[in-house]
Amino acid sequence: MSSTDSVLDHHLEMFGECNLDGIMEDYAADATFISDSGVLHGTDEIREMFADLLEEFDDPSVEFSLDERVIEDEYAYIVWHAETPAHEYEFASDTFIIRDGEIVTQTLAADVSPKD
Repeated sequence: MSSTDSVLDHHLEMFGECNLDGIMEDYAADATFISDSGVLHGTDEIREMFADLLEEFDDPSVEFSLDERVIEDEYAYIVWHAETPAHEYEFASDTFIIRDGEIVTQTLAADVSPKD
C-alpha cells in the first residue's frame, strides 16, 4: 500500500511528464473528480479530462510552480500556478483523498485567464 505522500509524488511527477497512463495509475476505478466544470465519475471520464488538459500542458514553454503542499493522513492539498501557451493559471488548488494507495476523490479550483 502506498502512502498519501508517495501517491501525490507519483501523480505530480506523471503530470509533469504529461504521462497520461502514469497519471491514471493513481486513481481508483470509481474515483470522483470535482471542479467548477462539474463532477467526473470513474477513470474513463477522468482520463478524458486529463487527455485534453495534457494537450495544453505538453509544451516546452509551460511554466508550472508548486507553491504549497500539505499532507495530513489520507488528505493531500496543493496550491500551484502555471502559464501555458493558451492560459495563465493565476491560482489553483487541488485536494486529494487517497485511500489504499489510490486517489478516490480530487477537487480542483483554479483562476484561469485565456491569453489573447
